[in-house]
Amino acid sequence: MQESVLEYGWFDLGNGRRVFRRLIPQNNKRSNLPCPMLIADTIEPTQSMADGKYYTSKQELRGTYKASGNPQGVEYIELGNDQNYNAPKGGHVKIDDMQVKDLIAQADAAVERGEGLPA
Repeated sequence: MQESVLEYGWFDLGNGRRVFRRLIPQNNKRSNLPCPMLIADTIEPTQSMADGKYYTSKQELRGTYKASGNPQGVEYIELGNDQNYNAPKGGHVKIDDMQVKDLIAQADAAVERGEGLPA
């Protein structure tokens, strides 16, 4: 059994101080990347809403959304649960001043008649 020898060395902290610490052995089998970024094509069996078949591949499932990949010959759009950041915020709504005045007058009349929110 081979015992590993602990190695120590000086580290510069950058503020004029140096400290004596244990060196961590380098693993030369690793790549220069911090970690691999892999996105798998496989998914749990999911039923396509276009043709009713079950798919375990994202690519095959998305192929059924194209007009050439489904029996209806219709192009479908895949929707997820991500927010649509490009959607209008609704702040550009035109307000009709006359309609607002009529609604306020109707509400005032309802209050004067004794109609209100039930207690």
